[in-house]
Amino acid sequence: MIEYRALQERDIERSLFQGFIRHQVVDQCLRKEAGGWVIKSDPFVDDWTEEQYQFLVQCLKNTVRDGGFVCGAFVSGVLKGFVAVESGLFGGANRYLDLQSLHVSEDMRRSGIGTALFHAAGKWAKQQGAAKLYISAHSAIESQRFYRAMGCVEAAEYKKEHVEAEPYDCQMEYNLM
Repeated sequence: MIEYRALQERDIERSLFQGFIRHQVVDQCLRKEAGGWVIKSDPFVDDWTEEQYQFLVQCLKNTVRDGGFVCGAFVSGVLKGFVAVESGLFGGANRYLDLQSLHVSEDMRRSGIGTALFHAAGKWAKQQGAAKLYISAHSAIESQRFYRAMGCVEAAEYKKEHVEAEPYDCQMEYNLM
């Protein structure tokens, strides 16, 4: 059985991720070239170093501290997925809230956890007055398939900070209305 629950700042420590497997083998990615989307071979393994886990912990704590939303998916008490949405509307008429992260442990992918977390993020964002979720999505084909299956499309507006930080990410949005 999978338990979903909002996390508080005190819950978010490095030890929370002991049973979480970030590992992702990527072969093909979606890239925007000359105004269109193309699939490119760009093989690499995505995993987090200890420094990246420490940075993640601080980011998630900051999200909660600033009034955002962090929700975890637990199997037998072990974190197997999480989603984070930043507080603070942006984007003018689009009224976006930023889906900062959505990750599912390698051993639990395709179990429905990602879908449930995505919907929890959308529900929370809508309650905050957002019209859309903004997603700076990993360009891996698997990630893109997930977001498109959820109903995400290319963002009407791009958030400059995301584009500069991750130029290969696909800037997407999800309509909450």
